[in-house]
Amino acid sequence: MSDETYTPPEVWTWDQESGGQFASINRPISGPTHDKPLSVGKHPFQIYSLATPNGQKVTIMLEELLAAGHTGAEYDAWFINIGDGDQFGSGFVEANPNSKIPAMVDHSGDTPIRVFESGNILFYLAEKFDAFLPKDHAARTEAMNWLFWLQGAAPYLGGGFGHFYAYAPFKMEYPINRFAMEVKRQLDVLNKHLANNEFLAGAEYSIADMATAPWYGRMVTTGAYEGQTFLSTHEYKNVIRWAETIFARPAVKRGRMVNAAQGDPSEQLRERHDAGDFETRTQDKLEG
Repeated sequence: MSDETYTPPEVWTWDQESGGQFASINRPISGPTHDKPLSVGKHPFQIYSLATPNGQKVTIMLEELLAAGHTGAEYDAWFINIGDGDQFGSGFVEANPNSKIPAMVDHSGDTPIRVFESGNILFYLAEKFDAFLPKDHAARTEAMNWLFWLQGAAPYLGGGFGHFYAYAPFKMEYPINRFAMEVKRQLDVLNKHLANNEFLAGAEYSIADMATAPWYGRMVTTGAYEGQTFLSTHEYKNVIRWAETIFARPAVKRGRMVNAAQGDPSEQLRERHDAGDFETRTQDKLEG
């Protein structure tokens, strides 16, 4: 169904909600809507997030750093409920003026440093700890190629296909077809590349894999937006092999749990303030 009689106005104005699942928090202006300072825990890194694919990237990276022995990567992860508009609180907007999760504040130095945009957070941590970016110049460049590819490609999957297929107020043929075609093209790009490469940068696991697996790896394994069958994701055998390898890593399993509030309760950790939280979590903690 679509409105084929719609004619765009000469000047667009925000005079009605856009409809769909996230209509109540969509608006054409930036800045805070209410006063709410951010909590600060005891660890060097403070994460303010939700376990969406973008949020998972950062907690996966931090768990991988800790697993690799980088004790300075300890962190607190605070739950941000984007459905309730937590991302428009004054403290969050100060950490990320774009009001999108995840946001990170590095308290390891004399002056706190805010870091926003998930790909930039991964790069910041990789440089700070000299980890998960290849030392070889060509391989490092290839990792960055794929990191930037993901940052540009994922909006077509989430904001494009995901929105119109799962969240729009009604099904519209043109946008669903347009974004389904693009997502399948992207999966084909990944599938052909991974036919000859163990990981995105080649033989070495990197931040490019951590960024991409929560989006496209999830799509070809457990599915997303109820679109797994619709997009015939079983066709992308190399992407499936790669995703299953990454999702089997213990640090990745932990990182995907942090700030999760949906799905299997055994795979949720609403907030993370200590490594022991994974073992001591209870349903009461999950429910806040």
